[in-house]
Amino acid sequence: MAVTKYRIVSGDESDIHSEPHIEGSRVTVRQIHAVVEEGDLRPETVADRHNLDLGEVYEALAYYHRNPEEVRAVEERHTRAAAEAAQRSSLTPEE
Repeated sequence: MAVTKYRIVSGDESDIHSEPHIEGSRVTVRQIHAVVEEGDLRPETVADRHNLDLGEVYEALAYYHRNPEEVRAVEERHTRAAAEAAQRSSLTPEE
């Protein structure tokens, strides 16, 4: 019987990202979801552009939908970081 090895690395297990991504790449689960399900790219196009196996693209999409709490936490962390960065880089001088 064949054993399937999944290639998604969670943010907790990663040395590269603080969010789930495809092992051996810097392509995140959120990136794949954004360009396939929120954008207009086909999974085959994403696989070709990022030198991924088509199965890895679908695996990333499945991970996104199977782990909504983890993905939501990552998105909230990114939103907070962006807001903090915008506040720090404000052109308004402190008084």
